[in-house]
Amino acid sequence: MGTGQDGTERRHSPWLVLTTLCLGFFMILLDTTIVNIAIPDMSADLDASLNQILWIVNAYVLVYAVLLITAGRLGDLYGPKQLFIIGLVVFTLASAACGFATNPTQLVAARVVQGVGGALLTPQTLSVITVIFPREKRGAAFGVWGAVAGVATVTGPTLGGYLVTDWGWEWIFFVNVPVGIVTVVLAAIVMPNLKLNRRHRLDWTGTLLASAGLFLITYSLIEGESHRWGRVWGPITIPELIGAGALLMVIFFVHQYLTRDKEPLVPFSIFSDRNFSLMNWVVGAIAFSMLGLFLPLVIYLQSVIGLTALKAGIAIAPMSLLSMFIAPFAGRAADRMSGKWILFSGLTLWSAGMALVVWLARADAGQWTLLPGLLVAGAGLGMTFAPLQTIAMRDIVPRMAGAASGLINTSRQLGGVIGSAAVGALLQAQLATQLPKAAREEAGTLPAQYREQFVSNFSNASTGNLHVGAGQTGVSPPPGLPEQARQAIAGAAEKAFREGFTHAMRVTLILPLAVLAAAALSCLFIRGRRRSPESERDTAHAAVAG
Repeated sequence: MGTGQDGTERRHSPWLVLTTLCLGFFMILLDTTIVNIAIPDMSADLDASLNQILWIVNAYVLVYAVLLITAGRLGDLYGPKQLFIIGLVVFTLASAACGFATNPTQLVAARVVQGVGGALLTPQTLSVITVIFPREKRGAAFGVWGAVAGVATVTGPTLGGYLVTDWGWEWIFFVNVPVGIVTVVLAAIVMPNLKLNRRHRLDWTGTLLASAGLFLITYSLIEGESHRWGRVWGPITIPELIGAGALLMVIFFVHQYLTRDKEPLVPFSIFSDRNFSLMNWVVGAIAFSMLGLFLPLVIYLQSVIGLTALKAGIAIAPMSLLSMFIAPFAGRAADRMSGKWILFSGLTLWSAGMALVVWLARADAGQWTLLPGLLVAGAGLGMTFAPLQTIAMRDIVPRMAGAASGLINTSRQLGGVIGSAAVGALLQAQLATQLPKAAREEAGTLPAQYREQFVSNFSNASTGNLHVGAGQTGVSPPPGLPEQARQAIAGAAEKAFREGFTHAMRVTLILPLAVLAAAALSCLFIRGRRRSPESERDTAHAAVAG
């Protein structure tokens, strides 16, 4: 028996509670990484085009990102245990619905609901850990919580590859159901019923403005190529939707500034800390680059060089494993000295490693062709996350720690969804150019009567309706062909797709690499250690209060 810091009776070990929290958190994070490896199989089985696949990936992350801060405040109002369990139930039911989906529209709808569940659950984990652990043990608890993210990163591609290869893509969602049920039961039994006694005003106007603005921008980026960047709804065009989304985001930030004395979603005062502001940009850029890099890469590994989902996951795993090995050493080094140069070196190595991946990529590559680049990138990745968090939170006063943590998480998710959408849009635009070009080069190997239609098929397929599933080449030979002609066309189509996609991917990945390089350079502006009088007073007060 024990008592929490708020006076609430606690019946179970805080480490058992932490295990329960981490189970739920692991499931949420796993779902972000595990889906990417299943993209080619989902595309083939659901007959989903590339822009529909982009929605399957982005619907979850978009909803998750927009609702994170609001969900944290709901937990403060109604209790983190209640919101954690509600989020788990919603996420588990939505996961089952994802597995039973029979078309892309159903899967996207279920992914939206998954995002709601994930957003309700995630902020409660940090609130509960902060309350149930004494100050001297809180660092170790947060260390365990943070390690879960690394394990999910490694497990996602490999476990996903196994499930997709041996069981089918549906099981990347069905696997959440038993885990979710066990976690709900554990949470109901072991989690303390905390009353945080923090009353908050919910900024519904800010939430609606941010949601609408981000939706319009994301929708436009994903759908732009399929509408040839022209009209999409009646007289309304894609550029007009992007402009409307950007305008709503400007109105959102103006609204946040005008309501700064109340309780906006974004507390502007926190951005007076240069390091925190820089790290919000850096964490968003990292997420932009990570999702942006891996979306084309997963398709390339399976649909171009022909790896199974399991082999593709194993091919990526060395990067994550090396990252996990290096991360603890980088974290300890960042505690002893300024993390500025560790973070700068990590981002530089990561950028260099992924640039090497792009340089090594070719249409006839094997499973381990990209390994040198992935290992360099993994070393850099391991030097990134621990110093980033240390630098971001170093000068944040304790009373703002919750808001700061929420903003960092939100920046990460928003960077991911914008990166995935932007890279997806650029990839579609590049495919619209590269696939017809590759088709024209291959058409010379075909009988003259089939050449024009062959090139035309690739030109039509590249405008948003391209299918990039495992074993697909983006187009199908026309019916009624003699067998010899069918085989010749299928062979030419496969070669054109592999060459066209590889060239398109290499150009596309320049965007996330440029964002990563900019994030690395921005680390040069990190301010060294300092302790302000206000920070000293707040720390002393927090120590007495704790």
